[in-house]
Amino acid sequence: MKSNENDIIDAEAIAEATTRPTMRFVTVKETDQVDLQALHRIRDQMIGSRTRLINQMWAFCLE
Repeated sequence: MKSNENDIIDAEAIAEATTRPTMRFVTVKETDQVDLQALHRIRDQMIGSRTRLINQMWAFCLE
């Protein structure tokens, strides 16, 4: 890793990495996979919001 990274240095590092025989590449995700991940993230956020609201209500009732 080099200091003071910029686009030229990043491009050079990518070009060097692709020439290495041990380099492994990941497959591109399908749009269905990306959509499902987004739904899961939204669901997790909604659960967190609901939990925070319930905890705030309990704290208010206990005062």
